Amino acid sequence: PLRGWAPRGERIKAKVPHGHWKTMTFLAALRHDRVEAPWLIDGPINGERFQLYVDEVLVPTLKPGDIVIMDNLGSHKGKAVRRAIRS
Repeated sequence: PLRGWAPRGERIKAKVPHGHWKTMTFLAALRHDRVEAPWLIDGPINGERFQLYVDEVLVPTLKPGDIVIMDNLGSHKGKAVRRAIRS
């Protein structure tokens, strides 16, 4: 913990987790009224995993006229990702 309580003049004694952290990645599409195409993966995102998400999870939920906005993460910039979304 970053904060704790101990009697005045005494140090706080507490155990904190340390070592290897587990990374989970959550992806989803956000519409004005709901979250759509949620996907949770064990580990960090990379280009291959993001392409799989786009092809298998996101694209089936898209409708004509939908706008897809992504940040500038490298895995979002692939030509195949753009092609899949536009199709």
